[in-house]
Amino acid sequence: MDLSINSIRTISPLGRWTGVYFSEEIKNALDYGYSFKVLRGYIFEKDYIFTQYVDFLYNLKVNSQPNSPDYKIAKLLLNSLYGRFGMHPEKEIHKIVTNKQSAAWIEKYEVTNVIDFKNGKELISFFDRNNIREKSNTSLNISIPISTAVTSWARIFMSQFKNSINPDILINLYYTDTDSIDIDTPLEDELIGRGLGQMKLEHIFKEAIFIAPKVYGGLTETYEYVKVKGSKNKISFSELKPLLKKDSKLIISQQKWYKNMAEGNIQIKDELYTLMITDNKRHLIFDENNKFVNSKPYIINHDKIINK
Repeated sequence: MDLSINSIRTISPLGRWTGVYFSEEIKNALDYGYSFKVLRGYIFEKDYIFTQYVDFLYNLKVNSQPNSPDYKIAKLLLNSLYGRFGMHPEKEIHKIVTNKQSAAWIEKYEVTNVIDFKNGKELISFFDRNNIREKSNTSLNISIPISTAVTSWARIFMSQFKNSINPDILINLYYTDTDSIDIDTPLEDELIGRGLGQMKLEHIFKEAIFIAPKVYGGLTETYEYVKVKGSKNKISFSELKPLLKKDSKLIISQQKWYKNMAEGNIQIKDELYTLMITDNKRHLIFDENNKFVNSKPYIINHDKIINK
């Protein structure tokens, strides 16, 4: 569900709430103990509309070198497809006006940003809520139902690895991110490979730490691997370990490029990047020594977290 607590994010909680869901995902959730009361819904025609598109681009990607243009273009088109259908139907408008006109624009429209060029003119970004035409939405080729169905099917597929229905097989899930999982049980050979619907075996860690989404690292028998989204500096596995302590932080200084529209240049500034355990997705559990040892789903009641 999308839960707005200072920001919008997707979590998988326990409790009671109201939301909009793809019917196939509801059917899948019933297998894992969820219950639903259907208030209303929409009926759509079912068809396989992307078969040729996906097959062509996926074959191009598989048969291309990882750093080649064909590989990168095919990967981009595959990954961007569902996101393109889920774009916001209202397009932001950008217009250069004089400083005197600026006040009238701010009063008339929903202004999102103003950049003063220091020459008597400003660049205003805004939404024109009073002049939205129905045909403008269709011209963008947007379909929220398609985008929703694609992401829902992905979660349905991933759920079989995150939840073990067979009581004889116990799977400990350490981390999951979009289309990848880290577990302590080997998958069957036919589930691993480069084909559609197969999982990619990236690392076999003998020791690993998972701090936050896209922030983790581990040691294999032959090498060390650390991934930290947003950091340009290399971080070692040993630097991640102290972050398991409650309220511990790792502050990194790195350079970031900023476009300065008013002056027409790019400025390079030093920026502090703070790395720490986050509780955006789940409730964190610490032991008696304040060491992070586990997490559990949030429990919510009508969109309010009650166990944070």
